[in-house]
Amino acid sequence: MGDVVNIARVKFSVGDVVSHLRFGYRGVIVDVDSRFQASDEWYDMVAKSRPPKNKPWYHVLVHGSDHSTYVAERHLELDDSNDPVKHPMLEHFFAGFIDGKYRRIERDN
Repeated sequence: MGDVVNIARVKFSVGDVVSHLRFGYRGVIVDVDSRFQASDEWYDMVAKSRPPKNKPWYHVLVHGSDHSTYVAERHLELDDSNDPVKHPMLEHFFAGFIDGKYRRIERDN
């Protein structure tokens, strides 16, 4: 999925629970792209507010649904509710939810 990310440049990391500032939904980050990685066609159709392509974008499992979304960093904030996210794909990415953050599954190489 995502490319190698300069950690100093990104606000959020995999496992963080976030809220969308405009649309109000909550979700958990499953991947981070240091810059926009989808197609120009997708950007033209979906990214109506024209967020910058050269800033971080996040793959987010949306709480209470079965879909994910791709969101520019400027549209997100940390969710401080400390409530877990409900999504059928959580178990594919995370081993547990501790102190308001999801912990990645440890995989053998």
